[in-house]
Amino acid sequence: MSKTKDVLIIGAGVAGSTAAFHLAKAGNDVVLLEKSSMNLVKPCAGGMAAAVQKWFPFDLKPVVDDVVNRVDFTWNLSDQVKADLPGSSPFWIVKREKLDHFITSQAINEGAELLKPFRVENIERRGNYWQVTNEKGQQLNAKVVVIADGSNSPWPKKFGLGPKTQHHAFTTSVRLNRSGTLEKGTTRFEFGLVPYGFAWAFPIEGGVNIGIGSFIGQHAVNTESILDQILPSLGFNQNDGIRQASRLRVWNGNYPLNGSGMVAIGDAASLCDPFLAEGLRPAIMSGYEASKSINNWLRGNNKDLNDYTETMRKEWGESMAWGKRISQVFYRFPKVGYQLGIKRPTAPQRIAQILSGEMGYGDIATRVIKRLLFQRS
Repeated sequence: MSKTKDVLIIGAGVAGSTAAFHLAKAGNDVVLLEKSSMNLVKPCAGGMAAAVQKWFPFDLKPVVDDVVNRVDFTWNLSDQVKADLPGSSPFWIVKREKLDHFITSQAINEGAELLKPFRVENIERRGNYWQVTNEKGQQLNAKVVVIADGSNSPWPKKFGLGPKTQHHAFTTSVRLNRSGTLEKGTTRFEFGLVPYGFAWAFPIEGGVNIGIGSFIGQHAVNTESILDQILPSLGFNQNDGIRQASRLRVWNGNYPLNGSGMVAIGDAASLCDPFLAEGLRPAIMSGYEASKSINNWLRGNNKDLNDYTETMRKEWGESMAWGKRISQVFYRFPKVGYQLGIKRPTAPQRIAQILSGEMGYGDIATRVIKRLLFQRS
């Protein structure tokens, strides 16, 4: 039998690589398992608060493509609102493939091992350890398994981690290789064209990431007709760009994120913001918090991994519960939401504070929901 590892991490994305870095740095025997053999282009939005730097001892600036300091809002491509974001470096834009590779490299430098391609086909409990098997029958054993393989992961449901009923946002991402009319340091949010959601455009080095997200409908929207309008408004042809459609698991209640020697993190744990679709900050946060809990458990300081679930409930879930309520009201009455929310003078500052973690949805929820419902009635 092969040596039992301390930790096997399924998925070398931003959540898995963050956990791998911190666990390896603490001296644990860590293996990252990645199903893809290549560093694929990931045309997601790539926006994250500069506040994520606090979870790393190394500088993330080498992979930051742009720093957003202004936001342009529109309603059906008109009724424009321009707003400067408060604070220094409030929002960073990255290419996901660069960020993932960078943090994975830092984990390897600390002693973590990366195996790819390694497509996990089965996970079984074997006494005091977990056995993970790939499609070729190769088996690895570990004291702890970290589920970090994204929104399509089958493992959280199998092992009772995360919400019992998964809620999805339907998204389409487009990577464009030139900047069009989008100015450096500026991001764009379009409300009105997307049913139950919004569209965004983020600047990256030498290009733009455009995205469409629908958050409370349980079916995909006609993204092509929406892109036919948005792309020309940004200086592109209707058929430009590399496109990728996906279903993104979003937060849908506080449920256990750990079992016996197992945790779920990132999108696999359904942590994505149900209102603004922010996924990178909770992915990094969960990777960091899970690593702390696992390290303490491996050293006998904790009897279980329950503190990871509790920390994520307090630090993320309580705010997301209010974010979900706001989403349910805002996206059902989007024009009212745009007039009473986005066009308010304080809106950009509030959005920046939420994205940076300085403020939670609970701090503004009661006022926002009452204002929207009162105006609608």
